[in-house]
Amino acid sequence: MASIEVLPELYPEIQPYDTGFLKVSDLHTIYFEQSGNASGNPVIYLHGGPGGGTSGNDRRYFDPESYRIILMDQRGCGKSTPFAELKENTTWTLVEDIESLRKHLGIEKWVVFGGSWGSTLSLTYAEEYPERVKALILRGIFTLRRKELIWFYQEGASILFPDIYEEFIEPIPEVERGDLMSAYHRRLTGNDEEAKVRCARAWSKWEMSTAKLILDNENIARAEDDHFSIAFARIECQFFVNGGWYKNPNHILDNVEKIRHIPGVIVQGRYDVVCPFQTAWELHKKWPEAEFHTVPDSGHSAREKGVAGRLVAAADKFRNI
Repeated sequence: MASIEVLPELYPEIQPYDTGFLKVSDLHTIYFEQSGNASGNPVIYLHGGPGGGTSGNDRRYFDPESYRIILMDQRGCGKSTPFAELKENTTWTLVEDIESLRKHLGIEKWVVFGGSWGSTLSLTYAEEYPERVKALILRGIFTLRRKELIWFYQEGASILFPDIYEEFIEPIPEVERGDLMSAYHRRLTGNDEEAKVRCARAWSKWEMSTAKLILDNENIARAEDDHFSIAFARIECQFFVNGGWYKNPNHILDNVEKIRHIPGVIVQGRYDVVCPFQTAWELHKKWPEAEFHTVPDSGHSAREKGVAGRLVAAADKFRNI
């Protein structure tokens, strides 16, 4: 009889021992914090969205006795300023912000951890600076290709969630629904504040509603927090209509050769409809050296029990690397 693998739980909540702000351009200042063991193995947690920001729960994937846990709010979101700013806010400026923070903190190499958009940014950073990455822990793989965006925002996930999708498209006139991302972008970057807030809530609710295998009303309610939803929707939409500013839409997968020597773990929920399994599988085929874990009873969220357990186990694996 096969034994049942018992995955670890999240670590207890902790508070940071250091918080600060780093000015990364004339316009942008990013928030960062450190918790856990100040002399421990450094790990950078890269949040999703883009525009999602960090929370205290993000510290809990890491053993605080072993890790120097670093969180940062990417440009325009969380505690970083200016709020919801789109100027000078691209994939490539964020990659350089990560590197600026590494230098600021005096870290030679670190473990890089990211899920969803955080996986996009983690992979892009690692491909630019492989010599600075000890290991990669990735979840809900997203490479920002057009077909991935069309699946979630135009037609694909809509077939699985037609009731919720009706609410997503409701703010957009029928004549503009052939390109929903562009229609949303016009409103999220326009001067009509009422339309901006309405669209930010609807955009955010769509993702919050589809993030877990079982609908989570507490997660869905995050969309009603305008501080969260405006930054989340504006920054996401801006990145997506611009293709992440990648010159080659297959940039991440085409450059995997640069990181194949780096130890890695990929965690993917089988029923992830936000970032479907196919992209993770394509990454796995190009990077077979990385551990690949399918979580059979989970969707997209890092907070689903099976996904969270796999992420904690991955971090435990690399705590002494």
